[in-house]
Amino acid sequence: MLRQHYDTDALDASTLLAAIFGFLPPDDKRLRASVLAIADELTEHGFVLRYRTGETDDGMSGKEGTFLICSFWLVSALAIIGEEQRARDLMETLLWVASPLGLFAEEFAVATGRHLGNFPQAFSHLALIEAEARIIVVELLQEFS
Repeated sequence: MLRQHYDTDALDASTLLAAIFGFLPPDDKRLRASVLAIADELTEHGFVLRYRTGETDDGMSGKEGTFLICSFWLVSALAIIGEEQRARDLMETLLWVASPLGLFAEEFAVATGRHLGNFPQAFSHLALIEAEARIIVVELLQEFS
C-alpha cells in the first residue's frame, strides 16, 4: 500500500495522485488498496483529510478541516479503480456542500458544514472538473462497450 513516506504506515491523500497520473495501472493491488484505505480510514463522513495530524509532525497544532481537493481526488481515484458507484455517491455529496454561489473553499468542516480557508479555492475547482470528467469517461466507456 502507498504511504506518506518509507518510514511510516501513515496514509496521505497525495497518494491518490498515483491513480490520477497513471503512476500505477488501475488494476494494481497496491493502488486499489491505497485508494480504498483512504476512502475508509482517512475520511470524515466521506470528506478526505490530507493526513491524520496525530500521525504526522507537520509543525502545526490543532485539527484541520477536510480538504476538498483531496475529496475530489478520491472521486477520480475511485472511478479509475472501478468503484464507479462510490465515486458518483461521493461526488453527489461534495456537490451538495457547495456554497450558495456553487463555489468551494480549500477546506470543509464536516461538524459545522462550513467552508474553511481560502475561498474560493481554484485548486478545489480544478479537482472538481477532473473528478466529473473521470465519471463521464467511465459512463461513456460503459455505454459504448
